[in-house]
Order: sequence, then C-alpha cells, then structure tokens
Amino acid sequence: MYLFAGATLVALAFNLFLYPNRIASGGVVGISTILGYLTDIEPGYIQWGINIPLFVAGVAILGKQFGLKTLVGTVCLPLAVVLTSQLSPVTDNPFLAALFGGVGVGAGLGLVFRGRASTGGVDLAAQIVHKFTGLRLGLGILIIDGLIVISSAVVFNIELALYALIALFITSKTIDVVQMGMGYAKVAFIISNQQEELRRAILHDLDRGVTRLTATGGYTDRPREMLMCVVNQMEVTKLKELVRRIDPSAFVVVTDANEVLGEGFKVE
Repeated sequence: MYLFAGATLVALAFNLFLYPNRIASGGVVGISTILGYLTDIEPGYIQWGINIPLFVAGVAILGKQFGLKTLVGTVCLPLAVVLTSQLSPVTDNPFLAALFGGVGVGAGLGLVFRGRASTGGVDLAAQIVHKFTGLRLGLGILIIDGLIVISSAVVFNIELALYALIALFITSKTIDVVQMGMGYAKVAFIISNQQEELRRAILHDLDRGVTRLTATGGYTDRPREMLMCVVNQMEVTKLKELVRRIDPSAFVVVTDANEVLGEGFKVE
C-alpha cells in the first residue's frame, strides 16, 4: 500500500507540476523530463527504459539483494506516470511548480521508503558506481542529481535549473518529514541540584515519564545526574514553569524529537 500510494503521489506531482514546467529535479523523473522534451517520447516509457535495465544490471552486478519490492517499484512508478499523463497541469508558474512538485515527490518517495521499498533508478546507479569505484552512495546520488540539473540548464535554461534545485531541496526535506515526523515532540535535558523534587513533579504533576542519566561535569569533573523527559509541544511551557518554580538555577536544554514511539505517544 505504501509503495502504490507513494508511486501515485510521485506520478501526480510529476504530471501536474514538474513535467509541464520543464523542471528536472534529479532522479529518473528528471532524466525523463529532459529526454521527453528532446524526443517527444512519453516520460513513463523513458523511465521504464532506464529503470528496468538498471534493475537487471543491479541484480547481475550486485546480486539478488533488491527483492520483489524494488522490482515492483521499478515498474509501478512509470506505470503511474503513464496513467496520469493526460491530466491537465495545475499551474504554469515555475516557482509554484517547483514548490508543490517537490512536496509531492518527497511525500511519495517518503511513503515508498516507509514501505521498505525503492523505485530503483538513481539509487541503483549509485550502488553500481560504488561497487566499482568505492564512491560513497550519498555522494554518488548527489553527483548524478547534479549532472541532471546541469543538463537541464543546458537543454532548457539556467533559471529552470535553479527551480529544479529548489524542487530537489524541498523533496529531500519532505522525505525526512514523512519518514520521521514533524518534530511534534520535544526532549528536555535538565541538570539541577533539586533532582528528586523535579523527578517527582514531572512524574506526578506533568504525568510524564522521566529518565535519570549519569553525566560528568566538564568543569568540576564530578559525576552528577541529569534528567531526560519527552513531552509534546503543548507541555513544553508547563515543564519550563515547573522547573523554574522548583529550581530557578537549573540548566535546561530543549530539543526536537522527530519521532517518539511508546506509552503516551504514537505506537507503530
């Protein structure tokens, strides 16, 4: 379900926003945008023409590690692009197209990754390059996407390539949001001389769990305890007021927790 829903979202973002505005934001969809305009071939067929040979090469060179989900993703995404190709574009504004196209592609790929699947393409190409050169996978993907954006500057123009970079950035951030959440929870680390009173207050007044961590003072070089507590955004102010009331001199660090699983929070 994640794979099919994700592929559909990517295809809709591609046909409604990116392709009509000639925004080649990396990956096989970016290559198909450039080649589609150069050859008048349906982009979905171009994606099949790239994905399927890459999958076969990946299996031959890297072994049978990709599995059924990668094969399905390799076939499914171009199919969704073909089936939605007759839809009318939503906007002819390239900035809006880059913005919402990037969000759509990122949301779709995030769902695919949550389903522990892959759409193949550039990921497979980067793994093959890594096999022969030792180049890091992340760097390999970055280089390939960079070459695609540079190619769009040559084929189209520099302005559209800059919009492609915007879409690529938004896609990467949206993938993170879909996979890890919106940062709705916060983690608080509390160093205080009133540890026991703070612990009881968090447990009973705030009704949240608290963990004692052993820390060492950097100046004194003495061991001491630090409290860690996870709260939702609405409880942050209440936690700070509670700490301020019990120990105004306490040292508190509050940071984002992208995903929290367990009692009191979401369970998967």
